Amino acid sequence: MPLVVPTARPFVRLALGLAGLVVASAGFCIRVQAQTLRVGVSGSAPFVIREGDVTQGISIDVWRDFASAEGLSYKLIPQTSTEASLKNVANGELDVAIGPISITSDRLMIDGIEFTQPYYISHVGLLVSERSPGLWRRLRPFFGWAALSSAGVLLICLFVVGNLIWLAEHHKNPEHFPRHYVRGIGNGMWFALVTLTTVGYGDRAPVTGVGRWISGVWMVVSLIAVSSITAGLASAFTISLARLGGTTISEPTDLRGSPIAAVSGTTSVKWGNHYGARLTQTDSLEDAIALLESEGVQGVIFDRPALKYHLLQNPGARQKLAPFSLATEPYGIVIQSGSPLERPLDVALVRMQRQGLTAEIADRWIESIPSQREPIEGS
Repeated sequence: MPLVVPTARPFVRLALGLAGLVVASAGFCIRVQAQTLRVGVSGSAPFVIREGDVTQGISIDVWRDFASAEGLSYKLIPQTSTEASLKNVANGELDVAIGPISITSDRLMIDGIEFTQPYYISHVGLLVSERSPGLWRRLRPFFGWAALSSAGVLLICLFVVGNLIWLAEHHKNPEHFPRHYVRGIGNGMWFALVTLTTVGYGDRAPVTGVGRWISGVWMVVSLIAVSSITAGLASAFTISLARLGGTTISEPTDLRGSPIAAVSGTTSVKWGNHYGARLTQTDSLEDAIALLESEGVQGVIFDRPALKYHLLQNPGARQKLAPFSLATEPYGIVIQSGSPLERPLDVALVRMQRQGLTAEIADRWIESIPSQREPIEGS
């Protein structure tokens, strides 16, 4: 029986295919490394921080680590806004756009651009004032609708009961309830008030059966009324006094109808409209915060890391972050459709997240202000 020797052709083909893939990958690396990438930069601190000729921040550090590992040459080109960065990548004027660029469904539909894997998960926050309340703000809960309506209902009840007692008693008991209407009603309301408060002075008392029946019903009703009014006022005063910390916004639903500032061209405008706020759009975060300081608005909607960084840099600011988030937004890097950078960027960003490098970069900027660094290549 002849010896069958396996042919080596399949293995040769596989080796040639792998060699071709390696050569193609090497060609890609050479082409990308040979050109200077045009990288658009937009956004606010702590993701993009410009100090003179130096550009740094979370987004810059993430890009710099990737470019350094791949040996890429690049030039940072400042952009006026995120929308301008997306437009310039789409029309080919930029190769890459970095910054706090939210990945949204609308932006994913833009022709000519692609988003990488998210490199940071952000939250949309609200910056509010923390000014000490004035005397009127402290006293205003006692003149609010809850207090005034409760007092009005109480007066009406006293007036009605006072009239009923007077009608039942003024003929047979004129000493306690005079026949003169004004004086008799006054004594009747006094009796109703004494009964309501369970003081029971005894200076006025009904003697007729009808009068005592009315008094008995009023005693039972007053117990229920006092309990309900007390509970309602306590709840209203507790909520009002809790809001004396400088803002009336304690939850997202409080944004409806409230004057709020948002930076135009950002997703802050979208979320402000979503919650029904009365928006004032500004050109920058600094302008929005200035409006809050001048009491032109009650809050500023923006990315929570940026607001936290603002408070970190301004420890004396009479502002604070609201204890809730309005939305969660992932940030990504924008590249041209079909760019050879897509796969390497995705792999690098996932690897940086798995190794904790992205979180380390973010914490370094958000939790403490880094010292001045050397100018970054391409800045």
